[in-house]
Amino acid sequence: MTNTINSPNVLDSYERPLRDLRISVTDRCNFRCSYCMPAEIFGPDFEFLPKNKLLSFEELERLVNIFSKMGVEKIRITGGEPLLRKQLPELIHKISLVEGIKDIALTTNGTLLKKFVPQLNEAKLDRVTVSIDSLDDERFKQMNGIGYGVKPILEAIDAADKSGFPIKINMVVKKGVNEQDILPMAKYFKQKGHTLRFIEFMDVGNSNGWKLDEVVPSKKILDLIHKEMPLEPVEENYFGEVAKRYRYKGTKAEIGFISSVTQAFCSSCTRARLSAEGFLYTCLFATKGYDLRTPLREGATDEEIEEIIRQIWNNRDDRYSEIRLNETPGIKKSKIEMSHIGG
Repeated sequence: MTNTINSPNVLDSYERPLRDLRISVTDRCNFRCSYCMPAEIFGPDFEFLPKNKLLSFEELERLVNIFSKMGVEKIRITGGEPLLRKQLPELIHKISLVEGIKDIALTTNGTLLKKFVPQLNEAKLDRVTVSIDSLDDERFKQMNGIGYGVKPILEAIDAADKSGFPIKINMVVKKGVNEQDILPMAKYFKQKGHTLRFIEFMDVGNSNGWKLDEVVPSKKILDLIHKEMPLEPVEENYFGEVAKRYRYKGTKAEIGFISSVTQAFCSSCTRARLSAEGFLYTCLFATKGYDLRTPLREGATDEEIEEIIRQIWNNRDDRYSEIRLNETPGIKKSKIEMSHIGG
């Protein structure tokens, strides 16, 4: 598979095409994971977005149509927890009918997945990614911040698998918290035939207390697994693929590594992010977004909105992960929370 870029319609200042759109459909979540929505900040009095500020399904469908004309082919539905958004399968079905969209994925914590599997299948969802950080029940309860056990999540994954969904598992590894779960997770999901992706603990937003010395480098995880279960690298599927992929030798089973701290992949980033209230973000570590909701609701034509997006992307020069370690120590930038733009 080659990584050649084929005649993109729109390029940023580093000639990166716009190919992927991650849509946050809600800023709400029923978990309080410390690296995303810590309970001490997102407590019972935290004010989430009111319904009238969320983009409607019709507005989201319209934007997907506009983005598809600019070269976007892949949509990922995120949150918060996206399955908390009422009638979400209806939106997925609308998006599945948009010309040019080739892939629709959903990232979920899995708590509501089992209930929605039949509807998601009917809506033509292509893939499911489930976030799990430990198979140890007590540790999983501690990490999700609400005491929710891991067994129902594993049952939901089995239900989605039985229904025919390709499944990936995301695991955030944090030093001193869940390093001991790396090998058990790798062995379990290898046996299940699902790709497990290890994600370095990242400095997204301002509330997760990120420190560099709490990052477990992907190289260390790779070496640990390789010693127990030999691995071989896999060629990338497409330009801009986030994870570096490896295959267990002698099998078709894969694992992946998302290493935005130690092995930045900014140079091939093709992703834009749309927040639940309609702001466009050009980087996961963005300090600001661009308001698309106002022109949507004030009568702008599709062509006018497309031109707004085109100007934003043409001027995009984000490469936060590449410059992170060269920044002056002690200087902090106020970044958008991951729970707001969906990771």
